[in-house]
Amino acid sequence: MKSIFISGGSGFVGINLIDFLSKEFSFINYKKGDTLKIHQNIVIHLAGKAHDLKRVSSPDEYYNVNTELTQKVFDEFLASDARIFITLSSVKAVADEVDNELTEESTPNPKTHYGKSKLLAEKYIFSKQIPKDKRVYILRPCMIHGRGNKGNLNLLYKLVSKGIPWPLGAFNNQRSFCSIDNLLFVIKEMIKREDIPSGIYNVADDLPLSTNEIIIFIAESQNRNSKIWKVSKKVINTFAKLGDILNLPLNTERLDKLTQNYIVSNRKLVTAIGKDLPLNSTDGMCKTLSSFN
Repeated sequence: MKSIFISGGSGFVGINLIDFLSKEFSFINYKKGDTLKIHQNIVIHLAGKAHDLKRVSSPDEYYNVNTELTQKVFDEFLASDARIFITLSSVKAVADEVDNELTEESTPNPKTHYGKSKLLAEKYIFSKQIPKDKRVYILRPCMIHGRGNKGNLNLLYKLVSKGIPWPLGAFNNQRSFCSIDNLLFVIKEMIKREDIPSGIYNVADDLPLSTNEIIIFIAESQNRNSKIWKVSKKVINTFAKLGDILNLPLNTERLDKLTQNYIVSNRKLVTAIGKDLPLNSTDGMCKTLSSFN
C-alpha cells in the first residue's frame, strides 16, 4: 500500500481526505513539533491558519503557518524522492471581493494577512525550479462545505432551526461554494493520474448559489417553510458596523461573507481533469445540510 505524507490531517479537509483514501493509501500525519522528513512518494500539505472572523489572531500567526511552514514542507519535498506535491491555498490569496468572475488569470491583490500569507506561499513554490519528474499542484478552493463543517453554514442552519426569520433577503447575492466531495475527487485525480499539468487551480462547484437559496434548502431539509425578510440594506449595514464595535455575531466581515457576490470559475480545473465534478452545486449543498441533522 502506498503511503502519503500529510500535514493538517486532523483538520476538516484532512479528516475527510484520510477517510476517503484510507482503503488505497496509508498516511504519515505530520504534526507540529515532529521532525520534518519526507520518505513518501506523495505530499499533501493541508496545515494552515484559517481566516479568523473574530479578528483576535496576530499577523505573525498567519505568516508562521501559511507561509513559512509551507516553504519548509515544499523544500523538504524538493529534497526528497517524492513526486507529487499538493497544497491548499485559497481564493482569498487573490481577492477578497470579486466584481465579475475569479479565474486563475486574475491579478492577485489580497487585503488580509490570511490572503497575503497564502499568496506568499504560492509565489515561493513557483519561484523554485521544479524537476521534470515531479508534479506540483496549488489548489485554491472557495468556501468548503461538508459533513463536520463548522462556520457560517452552521450559523445559518441554527438560525433556521430556531424558526428565526432570515433578515438579509434584500441581498440577492451569488456566491461559489466547494463541496468536500468535489475537493476530494480532485485531489484523488491528481494523485492517480500523470496527465494533469502542474499549476494553480481554482476549486469550486459548477454554479454559484445565493444565500436566500441556501436558506430555502435549509428549511426544506428540516421540513419547514423558509422565512426570508427583506430588511433595508442600510439598516443591516448599520447594525453590522455596530457589531464590529461590540463584538456581536454579525459584523461587517461576516455580513460580506453572507451577502457579497463571489463567483469563482472552475473551467481550468474541469478542462484539465476532463471530467465533470461528481456533485452539482445544489446536490452538494443539500448533502451538507442533511448531514447537520
